[in-house]
Amino acid sequence: MTLTRRQALGILAGSPLVAMPALAGEPRRRPRIAVVYTVCYHRSHAHVLLENFLTPYLFNGKLTQPAVEVVSLYADQRHRSKTNPDLTDGMVRRFKLPLFKTIEGALTLGGKNLAVDAVLSIGEHGDYPVNKEGVRQYPRKRFFDEIVAVMRRSNRFVPLFNDKHLSYRWDWSREMYDTCQKHRIPFMAGSSVPLAQRRPALELPANGVVEEAVSIHGGPFESYDFHALEVLQAFIEARKGGETGITHVEFLPRARLFQAAQKGRWSLDLARAALRTEFGDRLPDITQPINKIEPWGILLTYRDGTKGTILRIGYSSTRWSFAAKMAGEKRPRATSHYVGPWNNRCLFMALSNAIQHFFVTRQSPYPVERTLLATGALEAAVRSRASGQRIATPNLNIAYAARDYRALREMGESWKILTEATKETVGFAQRPLRQR
Repeated sequence: MTLTRRQALGILAGSPLVAMPALAGEPRRRPRIAVVYTVCYHRSHAHVLLENFLTPYLFNGKLTQPAVEVVSLYADQRHRSKTNPDLTDGMVRRFKLPLFKTIEGALTLGGKNLAVDAVLSIGEHGDYPVNKEGVRQYPRKRFFDEIVAVMRRSNRFVPLFNDKHLSYRWDWSREMYDTCQKHRIPFMAGSSVPLAQRRPALELPANGVVEEAVSIHGGPFESYDFHALEVLQAFIEARKGGETGITHVEFLPRARLFQAAQKGRWSLDLARAALRTEFGDRLPDITQPINKIEPWGILLTYRDGTKGTILRIGYSSTRWSFAAKMAGEKRPRATSHYVGPWNNRCLFMALSNAIQHFFVTRQSPYPVERTLLATGALEAAVRSRASGQRIATPNLNIAYAARDYRALREMGESWKILTEATKETVGFAQRPLRQR
């Protein structure tokens, strides 16, 4: 849905929102959504997703009214910080939302059976244990189990979105996927980054032969490696024959990483091509630490012979670069993802739009198998880092066909309205949005 200029100005002035006419094929009543999250504070995932479910947001330059109605909340924790306070109580008061003490209560609205049309599960951020491999043990599986228990008891199965990867444990991740398959639960999960604007614009040819691909990030271990894995998959899953799965995963620290490049196991030139989309001709020496930040890599061997590499280069929370070598082409195809102003916060406008589309249509815009495969590759990379060994992954014999989700990607029109010069708002304060 898009707002007229008059309606948009009314929102910004604080006047009530004019009722929106229904689009063709749209249900008269907006789907009712329960939201289950770990913790909500400024710039947490719960914040940057929910602001686009509770207030209008920009998508491809259009001021867009949320297509769903949030009717209940469950917060697993509260953020204990004087400088960045918890937002839950203020959100409850401002938007007049019921906050329940249990996930079951949020899904049943305090009754006995499922009383919502979809569930948004956000298991990111918060004070949770870190295991011996250095991975924070977010309760995504616990959230999932409690959500599905209500669906089973009610004999009604509604769309479920799981933020980021499925679980830090592979067996739990596979169980989540299999449970949704068994009960035909519409399931969507994954990263916000593949929905970002590509600069320069890049589409790999459908059914093309991808010989090798590189995906680069500049963030912390595991949490950002996952995003880079999904970026890689989002590009190469439409290659000839479709996705086939991964046979081996290997984590390599700096010395071993560049020794592997010298042996031809991955292409340093391809990585440089990806980074030139960000740095141009002022490309740093990526074989050395940048500002004392050590590089690392994850080598992926696909069942069809495609080579994939995930690289961490320098430190930048907004570095998302990609390059691929296509069969028969000398020059690589490369791009980087522009996330908009305010660091990664505005990434979640496009993701929120895609989730709402999923809740309305009950059809995920891209296969959840993408996230299942990326989750498994990440879990194997964690084990490889701990052991120093290359990991065989017969469990990642996961084949699937890609879907065209270009209609749900941000193409850059929003950043003509919300620019780098726009002052960032805090929490759920009204954002300075307007339609061109």
